[in-house]
Amino acid sequence: MFNGIIKNTGKINKIFKSRNNCTLEILSGLKFSKNEIGTSISCSGACLTLVKYKKNISSYYISKETLNRTNFSYAKKGDVINMEKSMKFGNRISGHFVYGHVDSTSMIKKVKFIGKSWFITFKLAKKYHKNIVQKGSIAINGISLTISKLLSDGFEIVAIPQTLKLTNLIYLKKGNKVNVEFDVLSKYINNFFEKRL
Repeated sequence: MFNGIIKNTGKINKIFKSRNNCTLEILSGLKFSKNEIGTSISCSGACLTLVKYKKNISSYYISKETLNRTNFSYAKKGDVINMEKSMKFGNRISGHFVYGHVDSTSMIKKVKFIGKSWFITFKLAKKYHKNIVQKGSIAINGISLTISKLLSDGFEIVAIPQTLKLTNLIYLKKGNKVNVEFDVLSKYINNFFEKRL
């Protein structure tokens, strides 16, 4: 489990894709120990298992299911990846509970600049609209963000300068796809009521 507060990014150093899976190498300043082999790392919102590391390069295996649900199917060498280690019990939670279980991808429709903030509009499939509420939490590429506005075909978020400075949002532009994870509370509540109907 993560909290969506990103303080580290990395770059894809190598990516080996096949039809059914993928192996990813990320170059970053994130430090690992031998005890962390096999632990979960949020890589742009997807919970991946740390397979090995050497100096500044860490390696991860991506299954076909993860490829199908995330933007890693479009990933290429040099892409910037948001990285977060899993939370430790007792840590402060500044964002919201992020599981790293990506629900879907979303395409950026528009980026508008007001002052030093970015107003980013995302297109979202209609079937997922039940999972979003205005002022509710959402994880975009693993970043804990607040939905500022609901739209007929998606939603809008506002990224402040600090978020832009520390994450890969600053590199995104119209047409790019991002990983989306909805607030787990919305998913449980919707599932509960759907079963009762």
